[in-house]
Amino acid sequence: MTVLIEQPNLEPQFEEQNVHAQETNELVLDGGFPLPKDVSPDAFWAPEINSFGHSFRDYDAESERQKGVEEFYRLQHINQTYDFVKKMREEYKKLNKAEMGIWECCELLNEVVDDSDPDLDEPQIQHLLQSAEAIRKDYPNEDWLHLTALIHDLGKILLLPQFGELPQWAVVGDTFPLGCAFDESNIHHKYFKHNPDSNNPAYNTKNGVYNEGCGLNNVMMSWGHDDYMYMVAKENGTTLPSAGLFIIRYHSFYPLHKEGQYTHLMNEEDVENLKWLRIFNKYDLYSKSKVLIDVEKVKPYYLSLIEKYFPSKLKW
Repeated sequence: MTVLIEQPNLEPQFEEQNVHAQETNELVLDGGFPLPKDVSPDAFWAPEINSFGHSFRDYDAESERQKGVEEFYRLQHINQTYDFVKKMREEYKKLNKAEMGIWECCELLNEVVDDSDPDLDEPQIQHLLQSAEAIRKDYPNEDWLHLTALIHDLGKILLLPQFGELPQWAVVGDTFPLGCAFDESNIHHKYFKHNPDSNNPAYNTKNGVYNEGCGLNNVMMSWGHDDYMYMVAKENGTTLPSAGLFIIRYHSFYPLHKEGQYTHLMNEEDVENLKWLRIFNKYDLYSKSKVLIDVEKVKPYYLSLIEKYFPSKLKW
């Protein structure tokens, strides 16, 4: 069972908020949403460059890692089709790969590095804790948001042998809808021309197989760790609020929350939850750092949140 929470009263008035931020020294997030006014001296401040000395999400910077990232997106855009995603959802909804607790899964991510990420090459457990601790500084009372940050990438265990050892293009990277036209806001959009769905008349219009305003819950998103972890959390009876589940499922949907595309598919609940996702996105993206978190120091706190919102053992 999930619970609803009060949505943040943070309407995106971009130009006005930028002026307001200059007057009050408020930090404005990517989505145009300000942080709480009483930000502590220890609040999280977004750095200007990533671990490799480039701007965050710079997919054009010349480096060996960038070349690997582009090759990743070439494979992803060609192979993620409507039929492929349907097959993956049917297979993984069985939740028959393992039975373990949330923290056990966090520790498994020590074995995972995300090839699609141009900003960090550290084991994933560090990214989880970095983003969770950054949010905890600025939103100390939203414990569900701290836990959401901790678990949002746990679906990357799909890369491991015991969970199918799926190729990177079927696990990580930006996500996008299938069953409708591929919007040009998608990273390395040029490679979609080799995707079989691009030649399917049913799939290559703006709405495709969907009705406008149908709700993202009815949209077939590209398969990966986002959809898988959402499935695991929901089917195991988490009590995280709907905004938490929305963040887990769509945090890699950059064409929506960063570029403002595909909004015609959203319903009213999506619009409200998107406010929280845009808040979360800053911490997901800009907390990536070579400065590592002391895992044992913060572990007791996150274990208490796991006990509050999840059963002790989950089916995966």
